[in-house]
Amino acid sequence: MEYFLGIDVGTTGCKIVLVDENGKLIGRAVEEYPLYTPRPNWAEQNPLDWWQGTLKAMEKVLRSSEIDPQKIAGIGLTGQMHGSVFLDAHYEVLRPAILWCDQRTALECEEITRIVGEERIMAINCNPVLAGFTAPKIQWVKNNEPEIYQKIAKVLLPKDYIRFCLIGEFATDVSDASGTSLFDVPRRKWSEEIISALGYSLSWFAPSFESPEVTGYVRPEIGKKFGFREKVVVVAGGGDNAAGAIGTGIVKPGLVSASLGTSGVVFAFSEEVKVDERGRVHTFCHAVPGKWHVMGVMLSAGGSLRWFRDALGSEEKEVAMLLGKDPYELLSQEAEKALPGAEGLIFLPYLTGERTPHADPYARGVFFGLTLKHRKNEMVRAVLEGVTLGMRDSFEIIRGMEIPIEEVRAIGGGARSGLWRKIQAAVYQVPLSLLLVDEGPAFGAALLAGVGNKAFSSVEDACRQAVKVTETVMPDGELVKEYERLYQIYRDLYPVLRPFYRRVAR
Repeated sequence: MEYFLGIDVGTTGCKIVLVDENGKLIGRAVEEYPLYTPRPNWAEQNPLDWWQGTLKAMEKVLRSSEIDPQKIAGIGLTGQMHGSVFLDAHYEVLRPAILWCDQRTALECEEITRIVGEERIMAINCNPVLAGFTAPKIQWVKNNEPEIYQKIAKVLLPKDYIRFCLIGEFATDVSDASGTSLFDVPRRKWSEEIISALGYSLSWFAPSFESPEVTGYVRPEIGKKFGFREKVVVVAGGGDNAAGAIGTGIVKPGLVSASLGTSGVVFAFSEEVKVDERGRVHTFCHAVPGKWHVMGVMLSAGGSLRWFRDALGSEEKEVAMLLGKDPYELLSQEAEKALPGAEGLIFLPYLTGERTPHADPYARGVFFGLTLKHRKNEMVRAVLEGVTLGMRDSFEIIRGMEIPIEEVRAIGGGARSGLWRKIQAAVYQVPLSLLLVDEGPAFGAALLAGVGNKAFSSVEDACRQAVKVTETVMPDGELVKEYERLYQIYRDLYPVLRPFYRRVAR
């Protein structure tokens, strides 16, 4: 029996899963690391923290699973997208990595769009230039830290920095590279036109591969540290959303995943390149070779509930600690005491700006309709409902692009709450499926490693064998009606508030 590791370089920590050659989950481990916010709406991390987190999580998963490390055959990589790791000529980190949720680059987005041209950007990258993407971060360093910019020799995505540490080589995959604003998405290659127009060097960017392709082998000193055999394969892997889609089996038309983690992601499979003309959803290369996906992203989905827990849920946190429970479980129980619609309270989840459908770094969160009657249980329910209504925006856009939606597979923290699952099924108006293994991107990365090592004949074959549906939640008719009414109000609020967001930001 051979085994495969999936490494997910997340925003809150590194997660590693271990699967066998049949795709069965054997073990998992997580190692957290800090996130820094030196200014409002900035988000940075130290890439060396990712590497130390990876090593510690690797040690944990191997120790807890008690398998022979000599039987590890391959590793797949995934992680937070869009982050910028700047290396000098000696391949040392020049500054903290700027993350996907960082909103400092609004002016740089406008600058890049002006230089390249909006039509050319959409034709080549299939997406507008957004504050979270990679190119605006490079441009920000160019404009604000010229002494750093002059030293740049490589710009890597987060998981690809870990790849460099693991194998000593530079590589990326087409799904992760799609989110840089520097990639030719239809042709699945770096865009020399965009890179040249911005004055960057093509040599800064790692060669791109299809997700199951082999990019190198674990360095001998790392292999020795963990007791690996010689030449443990490391495959290209994928951005967290593409890898997560492999882990949930979104590899054929009609299947869509709804992930409620820190961010919220609606991910739909596409056989061909389909682009929303208004750029409200992303069109990226899929981790399935030769395929694409359409994706809507909310910046503060589960992050909104985490904010509520930290800001207003101190009592639940204390009780949960005494009972040995998760505070989110107690918050969900609070929300169940409230009626659907939360007595007219609507939450807009724009705590860190928004991406889909409103590409607006200035947007802010709102409780609308608050009265003396409202208590914490209505506020928690309004957060759950508001986040889900925000996800509905992506579903509506994808339907308008004539991409079929027949089944939604729920993953992330939102899949663990029975109440939140019920809300999702009713808001999306589609059956909502739960999976036997909900390990997200790390699981998908491990399956990609299995494909690269020929344990599976294809990505689709890996999903057929390893991804199993355990339960399906059908939409409740009465809830569907209630949330349809609520959604009509929800979507009308942002346009009214938009100019005030900008005034507050100024």
